Amino acid sequence: MRDAVVTIKIPFTVRKRGGRKLVLAPDGAPMPPAAPEVDSTLVKAIARAFRWQRMLESGRYATIKEIAKAERINPSYVSRVLRLTLLAPKTVEAILDGRANAAATLAEAMARFPVEWARQSGGRCRPASS
Repeated sequence: MRDAVVTIKIPFTVRKRGGRKLVLAPDGAPMPPAAPEVDSTLVKAIARAFRWQRMLESGRYATIKEIAKAERINPSYVSRVLRLTLLAPKTVEAILDGRANAAATLAEAMARFPVEWARQSGGRCRPASS
């Protein structure tokens, strides 16, 4: 039996947009994304934030310093991560579902943001348009 070689040609174009590569179909339309990308680092930080908040609320720990000592991490990191509990519920849901804007990273989520949920919609971690 002879080895047969099959060549398949699929016309597409790759363009850079906003620092990301975008695959375009032959008609120039963007190809649909394969699946939402969930930032596991950001999801882990959100989970930690809500866990630490529950520990404070339940009285298990009285201060951020006590949590930091128990977790063997810096108290300033604990306080910055705890701020993630102030994100709007829709924003948290979008991050967990992989629907947050592509620019949403842990560093950006931990940057200063308005506490009022209505004012957070203009931030970097807002849900991506559907």
